[in-house]
Amino acid sequence: MGRTLFVLRFWRLAALAVLLSGCASTYLLDNQVQSFSQLGAVPAQPTYRFERSLSQQADPAQQALEALADPALYKAGLRRDDAAPRYSVQVGARTERSFSPYSDPYWGPWGWGGGWGLGFGGRHFGLGLGGPWPRTDSYWFHREVSVIVRELASNRVVYETHASNDGPWFDNRSVLPAMFEAAMQGFPNPPQGPRRVDIQVGRSSG
Repeated sequence: MGRTLFVLRFWRLAALAVLLSGCASTYLLDNQVQSFSQLGAVPAQPTYRFERSLSQQADPAQQALEALADPALYKAGLRRDDAAPRYSVQVGARTERSFSPYSDPYWGPWGWGGGWGLGFGGRHFGLGLGGPWPRTDSYWFHREVSVIVRELASNRVVYETHASNDGPWFDNRSVLPAMFEAAMQGFPNPPQGPRRVDIQVGRSSG
């Protein structure tokens, strides 16, 4: 029983160490951004409410997407006020997964790695890794986000911006907020034409 408990505790500590080793990673997310504006400056009361198309109204994930976009809108100077909005804001996102252009064609989507293994012999024990595991470098994602700001009084679009990114990053909850932040950079007077906007994602614990 004592040896079994030791094995279980060792397993948990080893797994925790692997998970924590990835928590400190940061990376620079490069975005291709293009924006169009008919606003000269942020108004005195830059309030807004979210607007949804018919398809977005039927999408249960739309509310979560709006929550991911909200910090970027706030950072740009807009303030959400459903009771007295001056603007409506419609946000959208699209993600496509494909095979990585940088993965090794001779190995395919699988590589070596695997589960934990423990063996005991006398006073010694060994720790090994088996495989195969799916290779994370075989995944590639193309993402696009969009923000459309409409002036409610005139019912005209006054700001439109788009951002796109290609890369191996898995987590939409980390990538999409950074993409919305990139899309809103320069609001309400963004540079003309396509541009690259880099956003750091993640925070180092060290």
